Amino acid sequence: MQRVLFVCLGNICRSPTAQGVFQRLVEEAGLEGQIEVESAGTSAYHIGQPPDSRSIATASARGYDLSSIRAQQVIEADFLHYDLLLAMDGENLRALQQMAPVQHRNKVELFLNYGSCNRHEVPDPYYGGENGFEEVVDLVEDAARGLLNKLRDTQ
Repeated sequence: MQRVLFVCLGNICRSPTAQGVFQRLVEEAGLEGQIEVESAGTSAYHIGQPPDSRSIATASARGYDLSSIRAQQVIEADFLHYDLLLAMDGENLRALQQMAPVQHRNKVELFLNYGSCNRHEVPDPYYGGENGFEEVVDLVEDAARGLLNKLRDTQ
């Protein structure tokens, strides 16, 4: 079993979108029993809340279901449980690196490292318009495909 945790700040926009997109790719590949997918935030701002309604709508328009996801915060045990903790941006990458026990820091990476674009960060769409949520899904779909290919190669 390979376990992946997607991480952003509040766990209501970028990381639940990544969770929903990647979960569907895992299911389509028939790998549900081999890859576990979850998301969390580095902050406690939105614990227990569903994803932002704009994230839900944008994802839904492309066939992804985020309705069962609820925001949670990264905890120390996550570094033991997950094989990869994938940050959406540099700020959350640094937060994860500071939280991670030394022996688990190698599990922390930027999510877009798996994408084919020349971007390093998934921008936070929270304070922007609808186009920002579309851009998030575009970037997430690309990196999620790359991540799935990488995980298949290591099985």
